[in-house]
Amino acid sequence: MTLSSGVRCLLMALFFSVFIVACNRPETPSAPVVSASPAVPATGDSLVEGTIGEASTLIPLLATDSASHAVAGQIYNGLVKYDKNLNIVGDLAESFDISRDGLTITFHLRRGVKWHDGAPLTARDVLYTYQVTVDPKTPTAYAEDFKQVKSITAPNSYTIRVTYDSPFAPALASWGVNILPAHLLEGKDITTSSLARKPVGTGPYRFKEWVSGQKIVLEANNDYFEGRPYIDRFIYRIIPDSSTMYMELKAGTIDLMTLTPVQYARQTASKTFTSRFNKYRYPSSSYLYMGYNLRHPLFGDKRIRQAMTAAINKDELIQGVLFGMGQRSVGPIVPGRWAYNPAVKDIGYDPKRAAELLAETGWKEKNGDGILVKDGKPFKFTILTNQGNQQRLMTAQIIQQRLRQVGIDVKIRVVEWAAFLKEFVNKGNFEVVLLAWSISQDPDMYDIWHSSKNKPGELNFIGFNNPEVDRLLIEGRNTFDIEKRKKAYFRIQEILADEQPYTFLYVPDALPVVSARIRGVEPAPAGIGHNQIRWYVPKNEQVY
Repeated sequence: MTLSSGVRCLLMALFFSVFIVACNRPETPSAPVVSASPAVPATGDSLVEGTIGEASTLIPLLATDSASHAVAGQIYNGLVKYDKNLNIVGDLAESFDISRDGLTITFHLRRGVKWHDGAPLTARDVLYTYQVTVDPKTPTAYAEDFKQVKSITAPNSYTIRVTYDSPFAPALASWGVNILPAHLLEGKDITTSSLARKPVGTGPYRFKEWVSGQKIVLEANNDYFEGRPYIDRFIYRIIPDSSTMYMELKAGTIDLMTLTPVQYARQTASKTFTSRFNKYRYPSSSYLYMGYNLRHPLFGDKRIRQAMTAAINKDELIQGVLFGMGQRSVGPIVPGRWAYNPAVKDIGYDPKRAAELLAETGWKEKNGDGILVKDGKPFKFTILTNQGNQQRLMTAQIIQQRLRQVGIDVKIRVVEWAAFLKEFVNKGNFEVVLLAWSISQDPDMYDIWHSSKNKPGELNFIGFNNPEVDRLLIEGRNTFDIEKRKKAYFRIQEILADEQPYTFLYVPDALPVVSARIRGVEPAPAGIGHNQIRWYVPKNEQVY
């Protein structure tokens, strides 16, 4: 899942999803020839990335899943983006000016940028993207940031001027949203557009092929305004099981994936492996959570949710699932961010306290199987999570055991990713979900926690509703004063720690691995994906 409109789209390029090779090349690569001479940047070859989930649509405005945004991030651009040090810089906008009062942003578009079909990018495309986003007929989760716009004009074909009524802190970052081609979409129903399966963007890679359930193939854009990517093809190979994906990595049929902690710690330390692959480890911008459907009568009382958290040993999860490569999560902002509230106290592992809270809500008696009963009904529910993520499944299994010890009967259901989103999450058809959010640098979290964002397909799918949080979310985004923003977000974290609409579980480390034949990978605060167009394979090591 994803977060906060424009920034959400920016960050997806930093995370790794998946897909397959095909092209008119051998399906099995030949063995690379390792040169003793210094590597020289060269064009050619393919980069094959493994991903568990398949994209749902390649129109990013309509997508809420990371698999879709990862692919779209190669195809489209925003007006701005984050650089490797997480500073906002121009992308399709060559430069931008912000008025002294912070209410007007003027973007100066790059000239000569072309859509993949050869049409020029102009201000018309930006105006269309804004208009279709705020159109109430567009089923998007990302309209809220653009509803804050008072006016948007194009003084000429390469200038966009955006004005806000009042200060809006995420304004600049929100324009990282992927810009869409007006000449292909204007006057048409975006929900039925062929661009969902055959996108046309301005990005470093062009769409070539999508074989459902197997792969998405992209080709280098020779006319990319930042320079043609060195690597000819970027192929997302869909492999719904991490163990199978790892076997493919070792076999040389994929070049890039995210390792599981057990793979990182125990299966990749040999000289044979480290001579062929480079591993990376750094704190991720995501957190895993167990989200309660607050419309369900079982979870309406916050004491129930507090009891669930008290019954779960987060340190056990970090050691048993992450092999220590992560940290506890206590709220929706990860440690180390300026808006993180270090004073928020987590509900510690305390089964006795969990039992007391359950008893307070009437769950006192147990049946012959040791399961709590109330009004003749057992305390039972199902944790729903997505297929192919062994880390989440292991987490669910440990939680299942811990909750069983306090008398709660938990079943686990694993569902294929596309169906998981479409049939369960987006429709609110679940009791408890086990999911993760990838979060932006700006702490604005209006789309996830505001009570107005709970319609089907939006991000507050658990139905959280708290008037004080609603007010604070608006306060936090409607000021540039960092101390006022911090005060608002600190209080939101305190409320969520008490309400426990999620049991915030842990923040895992990012563990990407890349084939050693891929050169130019540069770790940075933004991760390793920030300079992907500069990755290359020396000519004598190319295998496709």
